[in-house]
Amino acid sequence: MTSPSNNPSSQELFDAQAHVWNFIFNYLNSMSLKCAIQLGIPDIIHKHGKPMSLDQLVDALSIDKSKSRCVYRLMRILTHSKFFVEEEEEEEARYSLTLASRLLLKDEPLSIAPFALAMMDPILIEPCHHVSEWFQSNDEISCPFVTKYGMGFFEYARNKERWNKVFNEGMASDARFVNSLLIREYKQVFEGLDSIVDVGGGTGAAAKAIVSAFPGLKCTVLELPHVIAGLEGTDNLNFVGGDMFNFIPHAHAVFFKWIFHDWTDEECIKILEKCKEAITSGDNKTDGKVIIVEIVVDDQKENQKATETQLLFDMLMMIEVTGKERTEKEWANLFFSAGFSNYKITPVLGLRSIIEVFP
Repeated sequence: MTSPSNNPSSQELFDAQAHVWNFIFNYLNSMSLKCAIQLGIPDIIHKHGKPMSLDQLVDALSIDKSKSRCVYRLMRILTHSKFFVEEEEEEEARYSLTLASRLLLKDEPLSIAPFALAMMDPILIEPCHHVSEWFQSNDEISCPFVTKYGMGFFEYARNKERWNKVFNEGMASDARFVNSLLIREYKQVFEGLDSIVDVGGGTGAAAKAIVSAFPGLKCTVLELPHVIAGLEGTDNLNFVGGDMFNFIPHAHAVFFKWIFHDWTDEECIKILEKCKEAITSGDNKTDGKVIIVEIVVDDQKENQKATETQLLFDMLMMIEVTGKERTEKEWANLFFSAGFSNYKITPVLGLRSIIEVFP
């Protein structure tokens, strides 16, 4: 291909323009998906029990018939994006679900619809409009989220009831999804443990999945008090309000899902030092461990879509909090700086990996 610095052909210029345009309008993919979830389109098609025509879909949506053509256009882009399949039946297009849209069903046990809606909420989108302003500012504001709202992400959630609910429901849906598959695909990570602390475990979705699979395992959820307010434990599951920077209860293992990417390296090392104290005290001096479910960025992956998604998550962390997604080298630096001796990374959770860290 001709170098951009040379004399590009007309086709190369048009291709470059198309690339720019695709990026410019990519947000419409997200907003189209958000619309479909809010309208309940996946659920409507699922309840219909067979491929559904456009007219049937419009009737089920209870919207004005004058907008039926617009429903077609919405379904067209989502079909192109592989959220639905368009089947030709008796000269009439009919829509059915794909595996991706099945994950958006409200009653699906592994539904990630709450997570999708949380990630596309205006609360998270608005700071994206302030990134250049944040870069150009001369103050020490930690991230564009603070530029927009004047306070950090977790302080904002603590003070905004609606967002706190939306965010916690989103995290709970992701916890149910990933932990179900974690227990299915890599159950041995929990075998042999007698106690575990789920740090930043939200409303307990992950912990409930773990104790359901391992009834003899005692699980403690350590979370900020406003997150677990009103929640009650069971015989082998209890909730403790607290700050992981100050204290982590003693246990055989400490579990984290999507926690470290919220924080700076220095903060992560402090958390890991608390973890080491927790798993090396009492009877857990030799075989305790830290279990982490996080992204391990791999720029060399052949799956470009997977790598791009990991890098998009890294940008999300830069914009909304002070953390980042890390490479294996960056993870290793954290572990060894906190006094751990070894670690093991197992990439069995799609975009995320299971990381086991040993004292």
